[in-house]
Amino acid sequence: MQKAVEEYPLVYLTADEVASLLDPDALLEALVHAFRALSAGEADVPARIAARSSSGMLAAMPGFLLEAGLGVKLVSVFPGNHGRPVPSHQGLIALFDGASGIPLAVLDCRVITARRTAAASALSVRECASPQAKILAILGAGVQGRSHLEFVPRVRDFGEIRIASRNQAHAQRLAGALPHAHAAPSFAEAARGADVICCCTDSPEPVLRREWVRPGTHITSVGFSATGSELEPELVRSARLIVETRAVFQPPPAGAAELAGVDPATAVELGEVLGGAVGRSSQAEITLYKSAGHAVQDLAAARLVYERALATGAGTRLPL
Repeated sequence: MQKAVEEYPLVYLTADEVASLLDPDALLEALVHAFRALSAGEADVPARIAARSSSGMLAAMPGFLLEAGLGVKLVSVFPGNHGRPVPSHQGLIALFDGASGIPLAVLDCRVITARRTAAASALSVRECASPQAKILAILGAGVQGRSHLEFVPRVRDFGEIRIASRNQAHAQRLAGALPHAHAAPSFAEAARGADVICCCTDSPEPVLRREWVRPGTHITSVGFSATGSELEPELVRSARLIVETRAVFQPPPAGAAELAGVDPATAVELGEVLGGAVGRSSQAEITLYKSAGHAVQDLAAARLVYERALATGAGTRLPL
């Protein structure tokens, strides 16, 4: 007999609870399955939409993933919050049962957004970076810079990690998290000679230029700006592109502004690479994983957190 709705209390989870329940290695594995399912046509994910105010936007990212169920992330993006006590990205993820539609959980989305974004970058590094890669550069020392410092070294053993930021104190603080990391005096000095470069800024101006990137480098870019790009256009045009989905070539908010005018046929999806497609065609090729964020990442992560909450009794149970 099917359970009544009352037997499925809604689980509410705070940011601290999400952080304690979301295992990094389990997240990496869950994202492998999620991206493969997305590229295989086994997920239903409409294009992201957004409502805008004078100073920011509220985006809605619904989707269905067989292993996770139904869900939607509502995330506000207010770049003007930088330097204030209020984060620039805030929001909630609502998770629903895929068979009955019963609401299961409401989760703070900040930790999930930060970790799933960096974890996907790490998967692209694992699959596309040169096997000889030893130097990692992280451009940006905010939330995403910190998350990339946590996840990317999980998939490769780097002998040197360089951190650069528009705020040198932030770079020095983040570099102190690992003994073999150090703050670089500029984006250029961090990038030159690096084997992997992770761009993690909201800069409307390029923080990475083609002339700083040597052959064979793998680049990840997760930055978003409504008025520009953290990547020099020539760099985007000259690189082998890896994307979450070819829907990223749509105009924002569904896609990434820096890919406007680029032929989608020139890109390969991360799920295809994880399924065996070629991400790098030669050792000299520059590869670029350009992320716009995708609902299957949020669904996979939220499901992990929800199941762990059920197993441990974490969170607050709320009757509907």
